[in-house]
Amino acid sequence: VEFSYPPLKPGEGHDSHSLPEEWKYLPFLALPDGAHNYQEDTVFFHLPPRCGDRTTVYGVSCYRQIEAKALKVRQADITRETVQKSVCVLSQLPLYGLLQAKLQLITHAYFEEKDFSQISILKELYDHMNSSLGSTLLEGSQVYLGLSPRDLVLHFRHKVLILFKLILLEKKVLFYISPVNRLVGALMTVLSLFPGMIEHGLTDCSHYKPRKSISEDAGLQEDTPWLGDSVSVAAADTSNTNSATGKGDRRMAGNYSLEGQKAKVPFSPSEKTCNGAQTPNDTVQRLKVPSRASPASSESDWETLDPGILEQSNLKEGECENTASEQAENPREGLSSESLPITVQPQANAGHAVLAPGLISGLEEDQYGMPLAIFTKGYLCLPYMALQQHHLLSDVTVRGFVAGATNILFRQQKYLSDAIVEIEDAHVQIHDPELRKILNPTTADLRFADYLVKHVTENRDDVFLDGTGWEGGDEWIRAQFSAYLHALLATVMQPDNEKTLSDFGTAFVAAWKNTHNYRVWNSNKHPAITEVNSSHPFQGQYSVSDVKLRLSHSVQNSERGKKIGNVMVSTSRNVVQTGKAVGQSVGGAFTSAKSAMSSWFSNFTQSTQSLGD
Repeated sequence: VEFSYPPLKPGEGHDSHSLPEEWKYLPFLALPDGAHNYQEDTVFFHLPPRCGDRTTVYGVSCYRQIEAKALKVRQADITRETVQKSVCVLSQLPLYGLLQAKLQLITHAYFEEKDFSQISILKELYDHMNSSLGSTLLEGSQVYLGLSPRDLVLHFRHKVLILFKLILLEKKVLFYISPVNRLVGALMTVLSLFPGMIEHGLTDCSHYKPRKSISEDAGLQEDTPWLGDSVSVAAADTSNTNSATGKGDRRMAGNYSLEGQKAKVPFSPSEKTCNGAQTPNDTVQRLKVPSRASPASSESDWETLDPGILEQSNLKEGECENTASEQAENPREGLSSESLPITVQPQANAGHAVLAPGLISGLEEDQYGMPLAIFTKGYLCLPYMALQQHHLLSDVTVRGFVAGATNILFRQQKYLSDAIVEIEDAHVQIHDPELRKILNPTTADLRFADYLVKHVTENRDDVFLDGTGWEGGDEWIRAQFSAYLHALLATVMQPDNEKTLSDFGTAFVAAWKNTHNYRVWNSNKHPAITEVNSSHPFQGQYSVSDVKLRLSHSVQNSERGKKIGNVMVSTSRNVVQTGKAVGQSVGGAFTSAKSAMSSWFSNFTQSTQSLGD
């Protein structure tokens, strides 16, 4: 990192190259692997929290390259023909698309200067973001800017539901494609299908430790500012860039520019350091997200929380911003260790918290218990993984992950993941036959997926209305998945529910009940879920149309089905070439099709019989 505003480490200059130990992978995330193959790219990435705070730091990086001869001012350290730089923003708010839109404009303007020492624009970006972005944006639609479930359904079609269930089961899922912007866009769009996940469900999704180094135990607490502000800006590159520093509370973090292995980072000034020192800065104060006390991630402490913690969480809506810093200073004030554990569940747009005995998610939940506590307790979400983070895939403290990669080495080592999602081909490769069986969609699931696909694909010819209507639009798709998940939870709560649960998949539900997110949800009371209809949204009698659906899905997804498709293609090609369906080659193709079809159909009828039973 070549420049940061404010400095990443207090007491050091904006042009300091040193990084906090927790963020040692920052340059490799901001300037992605293989970036030289693209003129520009955008990266979303997550950094672990610093100084004991459990809140994920959300990173957005815009990469560009420019020919060195085009520069007006060429510094001595620019020795290559092209200069590659990334400008980054580190934020405590998951506003990926909104940050990307602003950052792309600034990065373009920064490169147009053709003088990378002109870092005033980066400081202005930092000030602008901290004055204009706040936690209230998490409640609106802007949090989903740039994430299109419509495009996801058009590309993956029926397989979108399989991706949804894979993550519900907390499996190790690796997304793969290049360039990075297509990778992170698809991965985060899948997560946006889970109600409340983007807004409040990722606060503990990057709680990992980098590989051990000599400096790991060298008193990091004294050196690292406590993150509390909303935004900080940074720039990374071979040339030198400057940006201001700070010590923060809940500010968006910094601006960076990177080239090769070097980078410059602007990081947001915070109001507090770990020892509680404050800097007088009223403008930053109002950007703070209301602090929520979160238990530590250790196995024993994580699942219990003392009732005294509610003294900070049970705030009135109007008091949240003013008391945030006080909570941060005294996170354990008034705790009583002898009381029963409780869960804090702040209601959406309500000023009170619901208390229920049970496991602690540490997340801000709505009345249905959303978001589910999937990305907690060692289950990571890393939209982009650098090769230097490869060891995390086999780390014993990491129980699972949803991660994105552009390096083929990740894809080749299949034993490290349960599923590999090839975004280019819309292919979901599940290695374990047992897991494939669990995720095999039921008839009701196929109806649900087909309902989505039909609504998204119909009327696509109208350029002016495409994607703008409610049905088949992005919000509509998210609403369907929200209804699906609510129905699943409501059905699980009912006694004697074996028959209704079979619509979701008996084996799937049994596996899901063993996950951490289900145990946390089930251990707490969510009265609103009783008002939801406790059955699959697409339950019903088996019909001929269901046979067609099953046939279509099997042909598209099974190996035998693909062989049949290939045989049919070769047959039609022969017909076209000869002009008539006669001749040895055509006869051979039909014979091949017949044998493949009969073998496949016998297996299909067996599966439908068992389904009918």
